[in-house]
Amino acid sequence: MYAIIKTGGKQYKVQQGETLKVEKLAAEIGTKIDFDKVLMVAGDDKLSIGEPLVDGGKVTAEVISHGRADKIKILKFKRRKHHMKRMGHRQHYTEVKITAIAG
Repeated sequence: MYAIIKTGGKQYKVQQGETLKVEKLAAEIGTKIDFDKVLMVAGDDKLSIGEPLVDGGKVTAEVISHGRADKIKILKFKRRKHHMKRMGHRQHYTEVKITAIAG
């Protein structure tokens, strides 16, 4: 069984028992989170597609950790203008483990 959820402006395909890194959520480590924005739920021979959300669809997850992703290097360069700017960015994330899918 799997589901497609929306969180942090992105969509994720999740299955029960897998871990996932999503945009940073305001939750303590070890707490349970419910994702209510479920776009699709697929089971054994059953498929529920929401318009835009599945009625009664819910994905439950447990917060494992918080962290920061690897650095992305940004380089802005203008030729023949003697201009080069270097920047970096590290995005915050929350790692969650999917515990249940209801749809």
